[in-house]
Amino acid sequence: MRLCRFDGDRLGVVEGDEVLDVSAALDALPVVRYPLPAHDLLVEALPRLRPRIESLCPTAPRRPLAAVRLEPPVANPGKIIGAPINYHAHATESAADSGIAHGRQITSIGEWGLFLKARSALIGPGEPIRLRFPQRRNDHEVELGVVIGRTARHVTRDEALDHVAGYLVALDITLRGPEFVCFRKSIDTYAVTGPWLVTADEIPDPGRLDLWLAVNGERRQRSNTRHLIYDVPRLIEFASSFYTLQPGDILMTGTPEGVGPLQPGDRIEAGVQGVGVLAVRVAGDDDAPTAAPA
Repeated sequence: MRLCRFDGDRLGVVEGDEVLDVSAALDALPVVRYPLPAHDLLVEALPRLRPRIESLCPTAPRRPLAAVRLEPPVANPGKIIGAPINYHAHATESAADSGIAHGRQITSIGEWGLFLKARSALIGPGEPIRLRFPQRRNDHEVELGVVIGRTARHVTRDEALDHVAGYLVALDITLRGPEFVCFRKSIDTYAVTGPWLVTADEIPDPGRLDLWLAVNGERRQRSNTRHLIYDVPRLIEFASSFYTLQPGDILMTGTPEGVGPLQPGDRIEAGVQGVGVLAVRVAGDDDAPTAAPA
């Protein structure tokens, strides 16, 4: 099943080039009061809501997919977790390109660990990436995104995939520079997810998926998740040994080689096999300062 959010928090099921509006299923979610939960209620409830969603599909209002504004598939991830240098070829290009490494020694994901991107950086394909400091290098990074479906703490790699709700296409947009990685990667609009969430039952093996990215029709990145250094189960095991993972948390699994700079006016298309193709445009930020403060 392909689940999307569209047009102001409506819930849709994507079938071909149409969106079936199954927002009525959201009425079954619990009513919450302050303090609000630090996880995504829909993702948490998805196993019990799925029969209701499926029952609504035959008579659901239909909209052309091209006519709706797609929002981030997960509305309220408590954490967006990134996996640095998780493809060997990207580690090699990062060590060789001073514009990427910026004087840092490139070691390994095991030594660097993971990083967090701010929830406020999250957008869907219906909103542009706004380059905060366009005079500096801002790079694209296509990744397989993993959405956690149930609480995971100290899980083993053998148990890891049982905790996955589904998958999405993710863009980890990165400002290059000397600052801490989580600071440079948490700029508003620098965490793009979409175009929808594909439930885990449709992706039996996340370790054998082609992924690619093109800018203005020029192919820049292409690889397969079999080249991940830490595969999806290992990443979940690793992350859950440090953090308690909650329903709706998004794990960006790392980008392959071919990262490169973006400019206002660019159009990105990025895809993951079996998941979908995310298209998003790049814009400037009219409210941004002309230079990053020292």
